Amino acid sequence: MSNCNTVLFTASTYSHIKNFHRPYLRAFQDLGWQVHVACGGAPASMPEADRLINLPFEKKMTAPANFRAQALLRRAMEEEGYALVCTHTSLAAFFTRRAAAGLSNPPPVVNMAHGYLFDDGTPFLKRKILLTAERLTARCTDLLLTMNDWDFQAAQLYHLGRRVENIPGIGVDFTRFDAVTGADGATLRHELGLAPENVLLLYAAEFSKRKNQAVLIQGLARLPERVRLALPGQGALWEECRALARQLGVANRVIFPGQIGDMPRWYRAADAAVSASRSEGLPFNVMESMYCGLPIVVSAVKGHTDLIQEGESGLLYPFGDSGSFAAQMLRLLDEPGLAVRLGENAKQAVLPYALPTVLPRVMEQYLSVIPNPTRELAGKR
Repeated sequence: MSNCNTVLFTASTYSHIKNFHRPYLRAFQDLGWQVHVACGGAPASMPEADRLINLPFEKKMTAPANFRAQALLRRAMEEEGYALVCTHTSLAAFFTRRAAAGLSNPPPVVNMAHGYLFDDGTPFLKRKILLTAERLTARCTDLLLTMNDWDFQAAQLYHLGRRVENIPGIGVDFTRFDAVTGADGATLRHELGLAPENVLLLYAAEFSKRKNQAVLIQGLARLPERVRLALPGQGALWEECRALARQLGVANRVIFPGQIGDMPRWYRAADAAVSASRSEGLPFNVMESMYCGLPIVVSAVKGHTDLIQEGESGLLYPFGDSGSFAAQMLRLLDEPGLAVRLGENAKQAVLPYALPTVLPRVMEQYLSVIPNPTRELAGKR
């Protein structure tokens, strides 16, 4: 059965689509399209999707379940005759494109790279494996969308898609921060037992090797007693980081609130935003912090350096260097007016990444791989 206006979105987990792509599902529905979503992980309620397809994805690339997921995707593509496939996250993108490659009449495939998990500093073998996976599926990628300069240059150099375009992320809905005030932040600080002189640093991220919270805990031990560090999130290294804080004698200065659902209050409560990540695509946590006017101190890695201009909209330090992180924080604490200036500049610098600005640009790219009669629908929104 052929359906000329059905789009398929795929990702390794439903949470990825739910957290980042629902505006795009709605945008396709507004154009009169049927929207299907195929993901692994725990199923999620998603009113913007007309059909959900559960896939047995597992993190290990060679797991047999992933090849079963590939077969399910191929069957769905055969049955539905999708006009467009939009794939996200490395694991799902690989198997989605392999599924499309097995068809006699494959649909146009757009792969959005949310930050390649390799760069110039990646160990040779790991880099080769990850790059080979991308090169194997390049011919099945009608359009590759990257969102930072390093990924864009690498995608062009290695021809990782038939066409490669760079986009300003997928857009951040900043409106949810506008209703939260400094008074809300003050209330949270009181709930956390913070004194007026306490300086609260904020880093919301999954506890993983790539996010690297340990560097911030190590750096905190070099900073004045009045500095506190909040680390919202969950993950495999959560308990290990708690143990490190105890070992370094800063357990009373690190806040581990777990997964939280009221991030706007935390941004208003914080005095600065920090990150120790190994690599990023275009990180929401940094962009949200910038919009809230927080001074930013982050590792000098791809994704961060696309957003932060050193000394103008934030401060950078070498990845993994807790001493340099602490030095930049001391600069922020000691240099009069620096925090205010960085925060004001950061808010202005991040405005072009707002969802209303970015969504039409990304939709234009999605529709660019569709034959002209279908693309004309975009002008009727």
